[in-house]
Amino acid sequence: MIRFVSILLLTTAFCPAQMEPQFHLTARPWKPLGITTDAYLHAIEGEARYTAKLQNAAGAIIDPYFKAEHQYATPYFAYAVGTLVDEARAADLLPYGAKAMEHATGCFGRGRSAIPEQHGEFFIAVLTGALPLYEKHVPRDQWLRWRDRMRTPSAQVIRGNKNNWETYVLKGDWMRQQAGLIPRQDTVGFIEAAWKGGQAKRIAAAPYYLYHDLTSDPDTLSVEAVGRGNLLALSALGYDGPSAAEIRRIVETATTNTLWLQDPTGQVPTNGRTDNHVWVEIGYQLCFEVMAEVAWKRGDRERAGQFRHAAMLAFQSAQRWRRTQRGFEGSYSVTKNHFDPALRVGFQPASQYTNYNGSLMFHLSEALHTRQTGIPERPSPSEIGGYAFALDEQFATAFANAGGMMIQANLRGQENMTHANYWSPLGIVRFARPGWDTRLGPSDGAFDGERGVTFAPAFEESGRWLRMADLPSRFQADWDFQFVSPLVVRCSLTYRPKQGHSGPIFRNELTITPSGVLSAVRRVSGEGAWGVTWPVLESDGTPLRPRYEDRLAGTGYSAGGDEEVFLALDEGARIQHGEPLIRSTYGDLRPVLMTVPGEVSRTFVYPRAPGDPAAADVLASWRFTQDGFTSSAGTLRNDVWIGKTAAGGRGDTLDLDGDGQPELRLSAPRNFVVQLSQRRITAVEVDAGVSAVVGGKSVNLAKYVPMEIP
Repeated sequence: MIRFVSILLLTTAFCPAQMEPQFHLTARPWKPLGITTDAYLHAIEGEARYTAKLQNAAGAIIDPYFKAEHQYATPYFAYAVGTLVDEARAADLLPYGAKAMEHATGCFGRGRSAIPEQHGEFFIAVLTGALPLYEKHVPRDQWLRWRDRMRTPSAQVIRGNKNNWETYVLKGDWMRQQAGLIPRQDTVGFIEAAWKGGQAKRIAAAPYYLYHDLTSDPDTLSVEAVGRGNLLALSALGYDGPSAAEIRRIVETATTNTLWLQDPTGQVPTNGRTDNHVWVEIGYQLCFEVMAEVAWKRGDRERAGQFRHAAMLAFQSAQRWRRTQRGFEGSYSVTKNHFDPALRVGFQPASQYTNYNGSLMFHLSEALHTRQTGIPERPSPSEIGGYAFALDEQFATAFANAGGMMIQANLRGQENMTHANYWSPLGIVRFARPGWDTRLGPSDGAFDGERGVTFAPAFEESGRWLRMADLPSRFQADWDFQFVSPLVVRCSLTYRPKQGHSGPIFRNELTITPSGVLSAVRRVSGEGAWGVTWPVLESDGTPLRPRYEDRLAGTGYSAGGDEEVFLALDEGARIQHGEPLIRSTYGDLRPVLMTVPGEVSRTFVYPRAPGDPAAADVLASWRFTQDGFTSSAGTLRNDVWIGKTAAGGRGDTLDLDGDGQPELRLSAPRNFVVQLSQRRITAVEVDAGVSAVVGGKSVNLAKYVPMEIP
């Protein structure tokens, strides 16, 4: 049985955590990934073997670019080696791991000034967790020395930052009291004071409960995973102080909600400080592994399977950035590109090679330890679709997904540089779909402080073309949705000047289906020439194969492979692609200007995979109809989409070939999904009980119970 989850929205407040698994039929063929823990170990070992080459005589890990020990690279390496050795793997690395433990615990025992960049917060949990991994593998007196050093009071070790840094202390000190290293009463008192004194105030309002780090504006959805992840670990480790139930409810709800933020190939959401850093994928993986085990123990098999599969998606996504260059084998790019790390593309000041490769191998090791149960996979919600929602004003970003075709749109752009970057440009920044290389989407937009590029309107002012991504101080976007069903979502972005500013107003109406996104942009007010910007990825350190043709722009990594194509659907459309490239955190984007002679500018964003109709064929076959459109990529009739492998939406009939003889007839309008093979219905599911005629046979369909049709 092919399965999925879909959410029907009835209000603008979307609360996925309050929704139970519903639809189970996917728009595209789905199968489990089947990634084993051996794959996790292989990745950890590759990282550890690379990092061992960087160890100096004192045991410290020396960054090849920073030319010194940086932050927490050494203890994170020690934990990874301990994991390998404890799993009876890579025994030859034990001396390197032991030397790293000796050095790192020595720094910890001497206090804050002895710890690289005074990052003591990051040492507590990792070194405490590493102790049992080495206990049976090193001399007893050495192990006891390490353990004794880990009794050093936190006040002597930490810098005292109150954002996500503090959550490392909460997790670490709870682990220390569990290990008998520090008093329980003092630990509970510290955790309660930190939670009530500041950490609870960082939690976003219901229904999302995501963690606000507040270190960029818009806020960061990458570092969000850090604060939330540490609090989730605190809960999963059995914290039982007075606020335990509140913390557990919040972090479990928030982590469930992130199933809808992850893109259908496993990428974490973009936006805010530290976005497009590879290690964050593994942070999501770890949280999903924790929740998979939690849900399984509670008997929620469906949700547990979703979490396990989402964890595998995150791991798989990160593997795209595993390096094969000579001398760097086994390590990963810091940010999601193939540029020389010395160029620091997309880096923040804290981004160095060893600390963020260290984060990856440490959290992957934690994920390995967490994964204890053989949980059957289920499709993740983002592979499925049927939702549209916006996060709060601080995150200022929106998501919509139909049948796995997903968009992310930033409702505000970052006006001022933080941590060496402008992390969040205004406009649609991501297009993604299952089973396709979402790097091409693109995966994010760009803004360099002067010029930017996203999928958004552009207009001419004083003889100069301006793009919405250029203007974070002048413009913002309002988000709304009009219709949400499993395979069809209609939503909109209205770009307007901020208070005190002037300029035109544009409305971008979006129809999302499993095969792509139909965008219709209209100017609501203003005068002069205008158009729409298409962001085309031309290089991410590896040159791509962009192409610019009449009414078409596209890009891909290889001939005959996956490609992203933007199609101008209106006759007389003009394509201009002479603007300079803009470097984003993950690649070089070409701002392509598409203009039309009429009052509406219509684009079909088409993420094409091998076996899908050619882009030129889709463009040639496209026809708008009174009730939607038809093309070789799929057909929309009113609220029902018909594709090659699935059809559905909302209605009471499904006529696959338009001959007036429905292949499916329901006794009342319902949200429904059918799976297809050779234009024949093979399975059907509805959101409420109904009688039906399927292929001439009368059946009774139960709510959210898929029925196979022989």
